[in-house]
Amino acid sequence: MRCPYCGTEDTQVKDSRPAEDNTSIRRRRICPDCGGRFTTFERVQLRELMVIKKTGRKVLFDRDKLVRSFEIALRKRPVDRDRIERAVSGIVRRLESSGETEISSEQIGLQVLEALKSLDDVAFVRYASVYRDFSHAEDFEHVINEINAKIARDPLDP
Repeated sequence: MRCPYCGTEDTQVKDSRPAEDNTSIRRRRICPDCGGRFTTFERVQLRELMVIKKTGRKVLFDRDKLVRSFEIALRKRPVDRDRIERAVSGIVRRLESSGETEISSEQIGLQVLEALKSLDDVAFVRYASVYRDFSHAEDFEHVINEINAKIARDPLDP
């Protein structure tokens, strides 16, 4: 692993432990040249996922972008960072195990909406209003009914 401080390519692992509900490994590293210390995370990636945007453009799936979406929706809300990581890891696992290599951004957005609904109602409404470009109060009611209907159809398959 390359040192982020001096660029040396040979850093040493000082400590490893499970992180994020045992879905990744947290490694504490030190650079033998400059003495810099930093942390890395290692995750299993089952396959490369491509996201199909509404415009039809395809981009590589970015887990960090998904995390940022949660963080924006949950800004100043009393939700633990661990709960956010578990929600994101759950979505990533479902996407990777779906068997599909191309997933629409709408599918991902719906999974985020469902996860946010279970984490925090205010964050759910924030995300839904931007994701669906709400302009009327009825728009909120429609999305809530849509998600409740999906959960009622298959509560174990988010």
